[in-house]
Amino acid sequence: MLIDKVNKIKIGNYEIGGNNRFTLIAGPCVMESLEIMDEVAGKVKEICDNLGINYIFKASFDKANRSSIYSYRGPGIEEGMKMLKTIKDKYKIPVITDVHEAWQCEKVVEVADVLQIPAFLCRQTDLLIAAANTGKAINIKKGQFLAPWDMKNIVIKFEESNNKNIMLCERGSTFGYNNMVVDMRALLEMRKFGYPVVFDVTHAVQKPGGLGTATSGDREYVFPLLRAGLAVGVDAIFAEVHPNPVEAKSDGPNMLYLKDLEEILKVAVKIDKIVKGN
Repeated sequence: MLIDKVNKIKIGNYEIGGNNRFTLIAGPCVMESLEIMDEVAGKVKEICDNLGINYIFKASFDKANRSSIYSYRGPGIEEGMKMLKTIKDKYKIPVITDVHEAWQCEKVVEVADVLQIPAFLCRQTDLLIAAANTGKAINIKKGQFLAPWDMKNIVIKFEESNNKNIMLCERGSTFGYNNMVVDMRALLEMRKFGYPVVFDVTHAVQKPGGLGTATSGDREYVFPLLRAGLAVGVDAIFAEVHPNPVEAKSDGPNMLYLKDLEEILKVAVKIDKIVKGN
């Protein structure tokens, strides 16, 4: 991977891309409570500060694509933005959350430093243009149904909307029923477009609909995939983290335990140094 050939983007005081150390995007899947958000943000920031990693806090105010109509979706946009702002102001860190409909972009951008396009919605032109028009950084997840080179059309939608402050995120590809696989070549292919590449290591181990009314996953493979992605030379790691994933209201089977994160990131920094010489 030609690490020095990719465009760098700015998020607050952070610079992502080029030969910079990887940035960590992490937090609970959904905004369950302010207490859980605070616990995760505070601990992850402490770890990242000690290891010299730039940190962006992530949580969703609405999980609009839950398997079951009975599943918890989140607090909604109004309460969710209040919670996100509390975390942002307290810890002085950038924050990211997903948007599912074009009208949400204008509201979310009042708080969020980065907007995230969910994988299932990565081809929704109206949503992409609305996100681009905010002028904010955008993390675009590659659809499970797309080849990596097909992201070129999505990139063009942003470029034609005069927003080149984008990142392309790999979260795995559908492999038969209820399964995902990660082709590490996808990270290289998307990097050819000249933008930073993010590797979503926790959604990559999902088993969509694997529990019938909910998604399952293989947490044991998160750390190995993270190591592989960093060895390829990704610019950022996306990981959902929770104090007790077993009791999480969304994505529990594939989220990392907060208590394990420090040792995982220590190894991550070592690999990143070898690859980038930083």
